[in-house]
Amino acid sequence: MNTTIYDVAREAGVSMATVSRVVNGNPNVKPATRKKVLEAIERLGYRPNAVARGLASKKTTTVGVIIPDISSIFFAELARGIEDIATMYKYNIILCNSDQNKDKEIHLINTLLEKQVDGIVFMGGQITEEHAEQFKRSPVPVVLAATLDTNKEIPSVNIDYKQAVYDAITHLIEQGHTQIGMVSGTLDDPVNGYQKFAGYRAALEDAKLAFNEDLIAIGDYTYDSGIEAMESLLNLEQKPTAIFASTDEMALGVIHGAQDRGYNIPQDFEILGFDNTRLATMVRPTLSTVVQPMYDIGAVSMRLLTKYMNKEEVNDHIVVLPHRIEFRDSTKS
Repeated sequence: MNTTIYDVAREAGVSMATVSRVVNGNPNVKPATRKKVLEAIERLGYRPNAVARGLASKKTTTVGVIIPDISSIFFAELARGIEDIATMYKYNIILCNSDQNKDKEIHLINTLLEKQVDGIVFMGGQITEEHAEQFKRSPVPVVLAATLDTNKEIPSVNIDYKQAVYDAITHLIEQGHTQIGMVSGTLDDPVNGYQKFAGYRAALEDAKLAFNEDLIAIGDYTYDSGIEAMESLLNLEQKPTAIFASTDEMALGVIHGAQDRGYNIPQDFEILGFDNTRLATMVRPTLSTVVQPMYDIGAVSMRLLTKYMNKEEVNDHIVVLPHRIEFRDSTKS
């Protein structure tokens, strides 16, 4: 039979309330008594019942994390940051893969709430009105990681995507490029798509360069879409001399698409990516890229959630982390 809290109390010669205080880390227990209880727990192999503790405290010390693609290097790094901080604050993680499908995301949110999680980190994906309404009705706090709602009402952690791309395109312009291609995400994605595209256009406008729609290729953030996008850019009569890709994975497709056609990087085209995943150093030439601090976004998201769950003071519910550009061999500088 399983060892119970009653068995531990009898073994240690204390009350069940004292055992409960020791198990839950209550400081109001004498050191000698705490030692006696912990020794009894060790001898009997007692394991506290998390469900019963949750019912008593109305907390499950469990956090739900919804991730678009568990196989993605980008989101795996974010999840690692979340998990490390969750462990530090003694929370367990329920990780859910949404495939960036809205219906599945809504279903997973409801499932996590049914499991009585103490909070939710929603990672990536477009925040629709349906998402926003469900988050507002949630009985537990929600933090968005690497995405945001357009009204900025839901707590979130990101970088300034528009400014990051503006800085990348401005650098290419300063290197003398006037024909700059962009491999963009879908423009109905308000973060990875539209905000990055807006940064591209703003940089051209400030440099008084004409916007050319032919230099925009839409991808879906994958390697294959990067290859297809490069193919369309190479078929232009007036080809770009530099190309910015909205993700590192698409940037790798751009590089390989160019190399498959006999071009050299960066001699024929300078290539800049976005994210600074491990892929950036695996490709040859190595990829210059905008550094999005994925681990930090995950870690800060989880820390922000712990503040809400524990009713700590929150100074700013919209957190914007710094970015920078890491120059490697796919650009000349």
